[in-house]
Order: sequence, then C-alpha cells, then structure tokens
Amino acid sequence: MSHSTAAAPASERLHALDALRGGALLLGIVLHAAMSFVPATPRFWFIQDTHPSLLLGLLTFTIHVFRMTTFFLMAGFFARMSFHRRGSWGFVRDRLQRIGLPFVIGWPIVFTPMALVVIWASGFPNGGPTPGMRNWPPVLPNFPLTHLWFLYVLLELYVATLLLRGAVVWLDATGTWRAVVDRVFAGIVRSPLAPLLLALPIGIAFCLDQRWINVMGVRTPDQSLITNAQAWIGFGTAFGVGWLLHRQVDLLRLLERRWLPHLLLAVVLILVSFVLSGVILSVPGAPKLPFSAATLRLVSAILYAPAIWISTFAAIGLALRFMSGFSPIWRYLADASYWLYLIHMPIVMALQVVLSQLDWPGLIKFAVIVVVAIPAMLASYHWLVRFTFIGAILNGRRAVRRVLPQGGIATA
Repeated sequence: MSHSTAAAPASERLHALDALRGGALLLGIVLHAAMSFVPATPRFWFIQDTHPSLLLGLLTFTIHVFRMTTFFLMAGFFARMSFHRRGSWGFVRDRLQRIGLPFVIGWPIVFTPMALVVIWASGFPNGGPTPGMRNWPPVLPNFPLTHLWFLYVLLELYVATLLLRGAVVWLDATGTWRAVVDRVFAGIVRSPLAPLLLALPIGIAFCLDQRWINVMGVRTPDQSLITNAQAWIGFGTAFGVGWLLHRQVDLLRLLERRWLPHLLLAVVLILVSFVLSGVILSVPGAPKLPFSAATLRLVSAILYAPAIWISTFAAIGLALRFMSGFSPIWRYLADASYWLYLIHMPIVMALQVVLSQLDWPGLIKFAVIVVVAIPAMLASYHWLVRFTFIGAILNGRRAVRRVLPQGGIATA
C-alpha cells in the first residue's frame, strides 16, 4: 500500500494521526522513566539515580521539545472531528466521559501511591520531595495535578473552543470570516516559514519570562488549578492549529512532503538547544559559554520556540509518510496508550527508587524500567480494561472478542 497521502483516502491519514497521538502518550512514559537519570543540578526529580546519563538527558530534552505540542495539535484535530460527528451535546457528553471522568476518578487513585513513593525516596540522600512538592496540604489554587494536568487543560480548551465557536457562528452567519481565516491559515501552512510564524507567540512568552530556561520548555500547569500563560499560549495554539487543520485536511499532504527537511532542521535545533541548556552546563568539566544569563536565555528562546514547531511538523510528516494505512499493532497500542499513561507514574517511580542505588550503568537501569513497566501495564490493559466498561469509558467503545474458526480469539 502506498504511503503517500496524496493518493490515500482520508481514513488512512487518520490511522497515522491516531497512531501519532498514542505515540505521544507512550513517549511520555519513556520520558518519565528517564527523568531520574538526567544529570542536573539542583535535582528536579523526586529521586536522582547514582548513575546519571548524558544520553538519557538528551533523550528527555528531545522528547520534551515536541511531545505535548504534538499531542495537543492532534487533540484539536480529533476534537473538531468528534464535534461534527456527535453534535454539540454529544461532544460534551463524550468529553466528560472520556476526559473528565478519568481525571476526577483517576487522580486520587494514582496520586496516593505516587506520594508514598516520594516518601519512600526521601530515605535516600539523593531523593525526596523537590521544592514544588513540599506544599501539602495544598492551598488553592495550588494543587498537585501531576501528570494528569493535560486532562485538566484539555477540558479548559474544550470549553474555550465551544464558546469561541459559538460566538463565531453567531457573528459570522454567512461564513465569510471563516473563509478568510481558512485562506490565511492555508497560506501560513503552505509557507516554508510556517514553523517560524507559529512559534512567534510562544517564543515571545519565553522571552518575557525572566525565569525561563529551555530545559523546562513550555511551563506545564502541574501544580496549580490556574493554567499559566505559557501553557495557554503554547498548547492553545497547537489545539487551534489542529482544529483548523481538520477544516482543510488536504494541508496534511504538505507536512508529509516536507518530513525530511523538517526532521533534519529539528535535529540541528534540538542539539544546539541542548548544548545551551542547563543540563549540559551542569555536567562537571563542561565548558562555560561566554554569554550573560540574559543573552543565553534570549538565544535559547529564539532557537527553542521554532524547534517546538519544526519537530512537531516533522513528527506529523513522519507518521503520515510511514504509518498511513491500518496496522493492528499500532491500533492496539493507540487504544492502550491512554490507560498506560494514566497509570504509569507510580509504577515507573517505584522502579526508579528500587534501581537508584544499584551500581549499574544508567542506560541498563533505564532499559530495565521500560522493559518491566510497559509489558506489565499492557497486560493490565488487555485483561482489566480492553474488554470492560473501563475500556468503553476511555476509548469510547468496548473492544469485542471474536472467536476465529480455528478456535483462536481475535479482538476488534
């Protein structure tokens, strides 16, 4: 089957994008599994392994650049699709079931063991709460949303989008202004400078934040019920781009055709940004750059903001080029990714504590965490979620077991 979206039906492009959305969640598990090995001073994770790895520092930096922007762009794309399939109230009910309910029910279930692991880690000289974890019980609006913050922000973006769309439909009854927006948006995407133009809002936000360094990327609102400006700008822009892309799906062909130049440029920008980051500067013996802190921050922002969008476009282009068409493996992993991401934190954290003091190379310990955690979580998905009401809540449908003529079992 041809990989080209120019000849492929829209459904094949959707297979690629659905796999990319699931891949962004699975990369989050890899990211968090590597966090304890990042050679950073001062410590920013609840425990720092005795064998840090510069390579794993680069891995976390790279994933962090594009993962959530890619996820929110996909979320906006599929949100508009769902809205037009289900209608306004059907969309609201579906989002409350698949996003709101897992957030409300899932938070106490995963936060409790996470807190216990942090307490356990505090018994080690290189572990314990970081400054952002010490305020307990929280005083509102401070609240430890942890890795589930993305569900909270998604709910906010759904509300904002529905209100904005309602206002636009009311004020633009003839559709004239929407047609103008579509033409302008198509012009931006067709331009080779599209990543630079889309990077302007978040780049300005980085420059205006005196505390920003590129290691943190877009500030995530994981410790507050008030979403910060950077998250609104960075992830809100991505969500809006996804929504507008769904209005003109053929624009995806451009992103697919440009996957290679986007990928090469993303690699260069990420590597240069990494060299400028505090991660590499904190390594003993690393050369000090002849820049003031303010100059370094400005240069970092100028490089990092475009890196976000170029790498996001590269990820989309790669998925369209190589993952179009139905794959039962990717379909399964895409279905499983939501559950895996919801439950992974306490499991990964516990493994990090168990391995943190062992005299093994950091890469070996990281591999053990991934190889132990992911198969165990996939087994929990298959036996406890996929064919149950939990799977229906998370994925909008319950997978069905089908008995094959040979006596085997297939899933749908």
